[in-house]
Amino acid sequence: MDLPISGGLALLSVAFAVFCGWRGARPPDHMKGPRMVPWQFLMLLGALATIIFLVRVANDLHLMGN
Repeated sequence: MDLPISGGLALLSVAFAVFCGWRGARPPDHMKGPRMVPWQFLMLLGALATIIFLVRVANDLHLMGN
């Protein structure tokens, strides 16, 4: 992957982590029943993907300098 793709995927994973964090922080609605989507776990996976893609972006920027 080159720099624009890695940067775009990093931004996409940040947006995914923020969305999942927002959904996981909402108070439970007992009228609808239990939540079946593990939003907090998905938020952690999004944060992990963000870190991985940011390392790729930093590596791509370092390679462009040489």
